[in-house]
Amino acid sequence: MKRARYDLVVVGAGSGGYAAARTARELGASVALVDRGPLGGLCILRGCMPSKTLIASSDTAYAVRHARELGIDADLRGVDVPAIVARKDRIIQGFADDRIVWLRTYPLYEGRAHFASPRELAVGDDIVLEADRFIIATGSVVAPPVIPGLAETGYLDSDGALALETLPESLIVLGGGYVACELGQYFARLGVPTTMILRAPHVLSCEDDDVGNALMAALRDEGMRVETRARPEAAELRDGGKVVRYARGDAVAGIEVGEVQGAEILYALGRVPDIVGLELERAEVRYHAITGIEVDAQLRTSNPNVFAVGDVTGVFQLVHVAIYQGEVAARNAIRRTDERADYSLVRTHAVFTDPQVAVVGATEKELQKAETPYLAASYPFDDHGKSIVLGRTKGFVKMLAAAGDGRILGAAVVGPEGSDLIAELTVAMSFDATVYEFVKIPHLHPTLAEIWTYPAEELVGLLASVKTHAAAI
Repeated sequence: MKRARYDLVVVGAGSGGYAAARTARELGASVALVDRGPLGGLCILRGCMPSKTLIASSDTAYAVRHARELGIDADLRGVDVPAIVARKDRIIQGFADDRIVWLRTYPLYEGRAHFASPRELAVGDDIVLEADRFIIATGSVVAPPVIPGLAETGYLDSDGALALETLPESLIVLGGGYVACELGQYFARLGVPTTMILRAPHVLSCEDDDVGNALMAALRDEGMRVETRARPEAAELRDGGKVVRYARGDAVAGIEVGEVQGAEILYALGRVPDIVGLELERAEVRYHAITGIEVDAQLRTSNPNVFAVGDVTGVFQLVHVAIYQGEVAARNAIRRTDERADYSLVRTHAVFTDPQVAVVGATEKELQKAETPYLAASYPFDDHGKSIVLGRTKGFVKMLAAAGDGRILGAAVVGPEGSDLIAELTVAMSFDATVYEFVKIPHLHPTLAEIWTYPAEELVGLLASVKTHAAAI
């Protein structure tokens, strides 16, 4: 049995583990990485980067198909899906190769790991690593199907969808979250008749209603069928196709039963923490199979010498959050400090549909639940000059401000290049900017970013009205 000792052992070499190891080494610690492979991490291999690479191709197909709207006579003569997937594979391999070069600058142990004790981690059958501190960053896996008959009927998960080289004749998408929306639109734009089935009243159910409804309207405008408030009840094979039965309503209002038939099913109902086989009980680490490893504000687990970061904590399944958590956990582990993770701005997120969706700070739902006084203002892209000349007019921007001092509390965008447009509000909010300060920022004309000035100006006016009303009383 080979044994080795380090100041810190990081379990999982994806984005969170990568950040933790880098930060700890910069602080002078001896660090080892453990990963069962394949090396590269979820974001690079099966998440952000491959999906956005595919989406770039389907967006191009859509642009060609609608080029006549801009006066360009173009025909989409075909879609070469194997070429699309091959391009994705080349790009992802390049990203992975770069990451692997960096990972191999550390002692890197490749194999399945499990805790042997609170201070020992076994890798495979013949290696035991001892450490003063551990950071678990094993990520997440696709949630197992819970719909009766689905496993027997057969389905694609996101991993399978990213590798698919033959388009299905039709597609049923189970779910309405970001994976369902992104990949559903990808297939639809390549010509696959696509139906989404979701329990919520609109896609992206965690977002404000206006945000989710705006994206859903855009998807429907493109021809996608979206069945809302629909609970999948069962799946089966029938007449050479796959059928999903769903139900709406309740015993009081009455139950409506429907079904959708398609050639393939995309299962996009979430991910769960990747903790199977870690034997966390031996490390005295508390966890839940669905919600993940329990951590405090410092990312410590129930064992003060073990930290956890990224998807495995179930906090926010976002790459930049995992990176941030990895850095915080490493500093706390090595410096023995009590730095708290602050997610108020780090949880900024985007959905790479078209139109894109991006959100920073608080939502209206959150402010209303917290009973926080606020004002909201929005502005549509179909009345914005640059959007009109580009022919990209779906959606809107929204800004939320404190009813007292006008501090920007949150912002959302449903529209072209939303993932880039949100950055300006993230910067402004990181400096606790008010709408009074924001309206003084020069904005080039004509630009997409210029659209933010309209809700900001409206909020300044609303705040003035509130103060005038208060003074009159």
